[in-house]
Amino acid sequence: MIYGQLALVTAAVFTGAAFYINAVEQPARLMLPDGAALAQWKPAYRRGFAMQATLALAGALLGTAAFATDNDWRWLAGAVLMLANWPFTLVGIMPTNRALMGAREEEAGPHTRRLIANWGQLHMVRTGLGALATFVFFTAATG
Repeated sequence: MIYGQLALVTAAVFTGAAFYINAVEQPARLMLPDGAALAQWKPAYRRGFAMQATLALAGALLGTAAFATDNDWRWLAGAVLMLANWPFTLVGIMPTNRALMGAREEEAGPHTRRLIANWGQLHMVRTGLGALATFVFFTAATG
């Protein structure tokens, strides 16, 4: 049962971090001038990616371990939801990430702002995947 509890906590932490980005960091970033918004996004993205990628993988591994121990399909479903963040990021968000990482702050303008706003919308999917995984892990943990 410890794997399941850890999977639930990991998914909840992932979801909380993702929600914070959408609810607090992204709106604040969009209040900045274009160049400053891009300058803030780049290091925030690097650090956030490292944290969230690790949490997504850990949640998937812990959910899989809970499934192997408990044989409840919900642990595996939650693990798949956590792991789904990786292909979604690589296929769905990475083109926007690359465009933003390649942009220069001194040349930032309306196009850069649209990319940052689009990135925030795409990131909401990650938040949703985390929330669904947390819910599924919670149902497995409680019964």
